Amino acid sequence: MLVVPSAFQRVNREPLWHAPITLKLCLNQWVVCFCHYLVVSVCLPCVFTRVFVSSRMTRRSVNGEGTGVNNNPQNGGHPGDTPVPKEDPDSPHGKVELKKKVTLLRGISIIIGTIIGAGIFISPKGILKNSGSVGMSLVVWIACGVLSLFGALSYAELGTSIKKSGGHYTYILEAFGPQMAFIRLWADIIAIRPAGLAVISLAFGQYILEPIFMPCGVPEIAIKLATSIGITSVMYLNSMSTSWTNRIQIFLTFCKLLAVATIIVPGLYMLFKGETRNFENAFEVSNIKLTGLPLAFYSGMYAYSGWFYLNFVTEEVENPEKTVPLAICISMAIVTSCYVLTNVAYYTVMSAEELLASQSVAVTFAEKTMGNFSVAVPVFVALSCFGTMNGCLFAFSRMFYVASREGHLPEVLSMIHVRRHTPLAAVIILYPMTVFQLFVGDIYSLLNFMSFLRWLFIGVAVLGLIYMRYTRPDMPRPFKVPLFIPAIFSLTCFFMVFLSLYSDPVNTGIGFAISLTGIPAYYIFIVFDRRPKWLQKNSINRSVQIILEVIPAEH
Repeated sequence: MLVVPSAFQRVNREPLWHAPITLKLCLNQWVVCFCHYLVVSVCLPCVFTRVFVSSRMTRRSVNGEGTGVNNNPQNGGHPGDTPVPKEDPDSPHGKVELKKKVTLLRGISIIIGTIIGAGIFISPKGILKNSGSVGMSLVVWIACGVLSLFGALSYAELGTSIKKSGGHYTYILEAFGPQMAFIRLWADIIAIRPAGLAVISLAFGQYILEPIFMPCGVPEIAIKLATSIGITSVMYLNSMSTSWTNRIQIFLTFCKLLAVATIIVPGLYMLFKGETRNFENAFEVSNIKLTGLPLAFYSGMYAYSGWFYLNFVTEEVENPEKTVPLAICISMAIVTSCYVLTNVAYYTVMSAEELLASQSVAVTFAEKTMGNFSVAVPVFVALSCFGTMNGCLFAFSRMFYVASREGHLPEVLSMIHVRRHTPLAAVIILYPMTVFQLFVGDIYSLLNFMSFLRWLFIGVAVLGLIYMRYTRPDMPRPFKVPLFIPAIFSLTCFFMVFLSLYSDPVNTGIGFAISLTGIPAYYIFIVFDRRPKWLQKNSINRSVQIILEVIPAEH
């Protein structure tokens, strides 16, 4: 992590004639102090007040007060009747369950919103650096888009034949049993998901504050405070309303596509005007690095990762047999076009050397083509990161919800809020771990240890598709792909795992060791059920239910 010197250190090094900058730094320190005050004096009391009021209201609901529960014998009720909450206006039948609110447009926004992050705006140079030429880098971008489409089509078949949420976890569970699925879940919950969410959130905190602190660096404490506020707001949004979570995701996805369009349109305009000098000798053989092509494909596949998140919420998708394949195909076509055209626009304005030397490619591009508009680029990047945070959390929570339903996580995680109809406990489970890693843990080292596991388990899930073609031939498959598509993609995933092991055997070995701790954990907590006594007490579960106002889903 890049550590920025504090603002007071910067002031001591500034000459006297830089008084405006010194004044601005003092103001920046005031902003940081104000953020401290805001968190301590406003946010924390609001959280504690919310918890206190929720517990009081839920105790009243348990006693049948204020919830429309008819426990009065004079009104036909009985004192021992189970309390029934008021019907939600959004719920036509009043059942406490996760509603099918993910339409085609919302499904597309989930996929695009999680694939397109900050990378395409800030540092899309891993492919160029390892491919060695402009032309070959564009070929790699297209090839990675096609390979990702193969994986997405394989997941479309899995999502339409196994109509359960949970994504990788569910498909591995169905194909290879609970132990393999638990190992995947264990790696996710102890390391991968909290660290990944923390890294995305740190990028949000960095770029949302950058326009305020320009031309100086943003203090690290300010970044972490802004990051904490961003994580809290995303958690709150996902806890309060599924509909508003999806509406915000649609808005943020349009913001991302607008930001990409502001790069593509000026770049193509200059290209059509004849700015083609950077494309001369684009496929020069002497510049192509054959040994670097595998690493270029590795970078490209990471840029496209995120196409699988709609499969995490399959149970909430309207008409999944049609919506899931259609949303995946439309999203992958849009993302591949955006990535390729954005890189064409970059190469039109900047040479390969300028692109590799730039700290923020989109900012350099905007300075060359739009002047002062470059100030808006960090805002677009922050919105892009916020959309990725929102979409990822929406998907992760459903995986924990399903895992709890299967008995692999505490029962409270599979319960639904009585009025909001959201899996509240499954949403907030990541919050303490993410904030802890944000302030204490070495996030980037943890991601280096665990990142290869994503491709390992995706490859295993797609291999499960091929396996179930022979072991469960009678399974209904509304959408079916030719076998060569999952075969090619699973081989690609295993090749990426082998590449990780070859290029960084130490970190990859540590990641394997961490994930294998899931085997003893499975036998201790699941098979032999040796949970701590305090965790087995029903009073703990009841207390969490009262505080969070959650009950088991009605079917």
